[in-house]
Amino acid sequence: MGVIEQWVEVHRLAVAGREPEIARDVGRSVRWFWLRGSRFEDIAALACATLTLGPDASAFHDLARARTSTGRPREALADFGRALRLYRSQGDRTGEGVTLNGIGSAYNTLGDRRSALDNFHQAALISRETGDRPGEAATLNNIGSVYSHLGDLRAALDNFDEALRISREVGDRATEAAALNNIGHVHNDRDDRRRALDFFQKALPILRAEGNRAGEATTLHNIGGVYEYLDDHQSALACLHRALLIVREVGDRAGEAATLNYLGSVHAGLDAWEPALVCYLQALRISQDVGDRTAEAAARFNLATIHRAAGDLDGAIGELEVVVELDRQVSHPDLHADIAVLDQVRRERDQDRDNA
Repeated sequence: MGVIEQWVEVHRLAVAGREPEIARDVGRSVRWFWLRGSRFEDIAALACATLTLGPDASAFHDLARARTSTGRPREALADFGRALRLYRSQGDRTGEGVTLNGIGSAYNTLGDRRSALDNFHQAALISRETGDRPGEAATLNNIGSVYSHLGDLRAALDNFDEALRISREVGDRATEAAALNNIGHVHNDRDDRRRALDFFQKALPILRAEGNRAGEATTLHNIGGVYEYLDDHQSALACLHRALLIVREVGDRAGEAATLNYLGSVHAGLDAWEPALVCYLQALRISQDVGDRTAEAAARFNLATIHRAAGDLDGAIGELEVVVELDRQVSHPDLHADIAVLDQVRRERDQDRDNA
């Protein structure tokens, strides 16, 4: 039996024996180790067992983080809120800042950018006041991600560059990899695919060395997306299938939906409509299950593309109308572009009716 397995057994015995201090201390150590390996379902189960002995800020926080990472941000917000109240009552500023970051991430996942920025800015202020440089770097990554979603790439890159600089200064490899991935996204959004690929490929070995399986899957997903833009479909499929295996292993349902959307797009680019449709429908079901409106909009837009290619313009319009409504709900930067596509398909349908 390894050290971690021994700790897990100690935790089990502490819970059974109603020893809250032992269960909390040991549980905190085990969850920290499992977070590095993206064992989110195990983390949630361990945190729930600890909480049977009474409220604990760390257990609530880690439970919420696991739920966010597995596509359950609404449930996560409730647990983050419980953790935040406990940390504030204890005067734990570091815990408060970390939890505000978690709350911001959950809101960002749900598409509520204003609430996300508000919580991230509060977290950044605490990090600076307490001299928590790794925490500041992580928060800058988060703030940059919100600006990226809002389409403000200049503000996003400024925050990511600062996060990269700080993470390298303090030797925080996980945050460094996150910043590299984020900078890659900005270059990808600017249509500089080769530069994006360079940043993603720099992040990948760091994440593998850290044992960050979820981060590895995300980066493979990113690399696959760039290959798809470069019309290297086989390399894209290889990366995305590897990413899909990992997200399923770690129980990351939101990541699974995103990867299935990308896989479907690659199949569609090869005119393989049946596997594309299977991927899109699976992505739609998962995104609805976890309440990820951005992923749902992506799946529905992709389904509309298939309907349109098959000549089912009514079906395409039905999906696109939902896409536009979801875009409005999450303030998606593609809103106006999606409205333009919807209007174009409506004109195509009207023209077909006139010609009938």
